[in-house]
Amino acid sequence: MHIHILGICGTFMGGIAAIARESGHKVTGCDKDVYPPMSAQLEAQGIELISGYSTDQIQLSPDLFVIGNVVTRGNPLMEEILNQNLPYISGPQWLSENILRGRWVLAVSGTHGKTTTSSMLAWILEYAGMNPGFLIGGIPENFGISARIGNILTAKNKHIGCQPNEVSPFFVIEADEYDTAFFDKRSKFVHYHPRTAILNNLEFDHADIFPDLTAIERQFHHFIRIVPNNGLIVSNGQDENLKHVLSQGCWTPIEVFGNDNGWQSKPQSKNDLSVYFMQKHQGNLQWDLLGEHNRMNMLAALSAARHAGVPVKTGLEALAQFKNVKRRMETIGIVNDITVYDDFAHHPTSIQTTLDGLRSSVGNAKIIAVLEPRSNTMKMGIWKDALADSLVEADQIFCFASNIEWARSTLSPLGDKANCYDELANLISAIATVSKPHDHILIMSNGGFGNIHEKLLIALKQH
Repeated sequence: MHIHILGICGTFMGGIAAIARESGHKVTGCDKDVYPPMSAQLEAQGIELISGYSTDQIQLSPDLFVIGNVVTRGNPLMEEILNQNLPYISGPQWLSENILRGRWVLAVSGTHGKTTTSSMLAWILEYAGMNPGFLIGGIPENFGISARIGNILTAKNKHIGCQPNEVSPFFVIEADEYDTAFFDKRSKFVHYHPRTAILNNLEFDHADIFPDLTAIERQFHHFIRIVPNNGLIVSNGQDENLKHVLSQGCWTPIEVFGNDNGWQSKPQSKNDLSVYFMQKHQGNLQWDLLGEHNRMNMLAALSAARHAGVPVKTGLEALAQFKNVKRRMETIGIVNDITVYDDFAHHPTSIQTTLDGLRSSVGNAKIIAVLEPRSNTMKMGIWKDALADSLVEADQIFCFASNIEWARSTLSPLGDKANCYDELANLISAIATVSKPHDHILIMSNGGFGNIHEKLLIALKQH
């Protein structure tokens, strides 16, 4: 089958393209801007990419158009597909019908931590010899790719009920609550029909499509309604919003993490954790990941993997070798004893937890936080009152925003600690000027940020 993907360069749709190609389909695609790293990854797999949404792409005559949620009415190619009554489908529905059906789906949902937890879970299953398929909204460093259909099993895997030369039954997916497509306003995750579902946390987000927290809770309840009663829901036992969702009705066994009634971790030293389930010691974990949020992610992944048949001891061994995800507190360079990190944080909660984790690691060393507030919710001002509070652990803050007056007003509670710029070159020069040996520069954005990472490293060398 030939499928043509609209919006192919997004992480999710690019993952679908890679899986479809691996499944034997002919895959082509288009996007507003065909850009790396996804474009390079797809082209390396033999996927033809077209820049823009020109109507002449109809002449490719694919069997099916797969539509990403960046595509809206008014898109010229989409309008022509509708005018000619050509077959089309959303990305999540295509994935559900062609890849996930009949498999043991392990879906990771939540406002924060989906990518990291999905990566941990996929790695635990891989370490245990289960060769899972996965589709993750980032690149786990243990794999070097964001998606795959699931490797062919070997004879050593017979203990999980599969014969040699069968595709793994296990598939890990990052389960996003954002809407599916312009013609399907349900959250993506309702298409995945998981047997194991992680509920990491729940806060208000995506103000461009959800009017309030209640609307998001409703989608999460739709999600848990489709988890079978021989499955498992792994839920954050500290999150009151998730408790409210579950109280609306749940037909599946639940394991919680983060309290005495389920999974817990207790630090023994900086990099040594003791793990408990129902107050019974399960083992210790040596690792380098920072922050309480990563410890919670780890507990959720352990619980879900255990449900799929991985002993806790094996899960802990796997996590000791977990290398994290690109753009999650990733050290991108050290220049003149100044360490520069890249992180995807863009919500006040994730900004605060990331800074807290770095502070616990570096002690009293100077932290310079560099933020690009670019999400739709941030631009709408929904988190205006919370943003300044989330940055208090930083010693100095640099904010890059096209609406510089909004940024100055939002960060005014931080006083002289906050510096706002609308020109990237001036921002980089200012950061390089104030940076000293032993400082830690944390760059936070859910976009490319004008390639600031490479440019800043060059500026630091020059200084």
